Amino acid sequence: MSVTKEFATVPAGKSEGLGHDAGNPEQTARTGSTAESDPVMSDLERQMNDYRLTTAEILYHLPDHPDLLQTFIWQTLDIAPRYPVLRKFLDYWQNNIEGRLHSVRIGQRGVIAPAEFRIADTQLVLH
Repeated sequence: MSVTKEFATVPAGKSEGLGHDAGNPEQTARTGSTAESDPVMSDLERQMNDYRLTTAEILYHLPDHPDLLQTFIWQTLDIAPRYPVLRKFLDYWQNNIEGRLHSVRIGQRGVIAPAEFRIADTQLVLH
């Protein structure tokens, strides 16, 4: 199993490219809903709606020692390339956590690939 398929690095303050896109009509048409409009969507439903396992390596400055960097690893299901869930988390971080962001490195992989999932035509029952 491959760990990641693609990486992106986002310097602090430059995360606009990860823009929050909950109201995107194209995304809503493709997936039928968004994470914000359907918070109880199961993980399987999210994976079938193009959500991918996303891992973010967040480097941030320690509040007491600004010259030192600390690493924080965060993982969730999210939609590439906009990453609305990650963007919401980073917005929360910038507004509520003292550690100033240095950079974010993103790796993602689809959990369910087309060749791994298919509808069964028949069901056999054994006693």
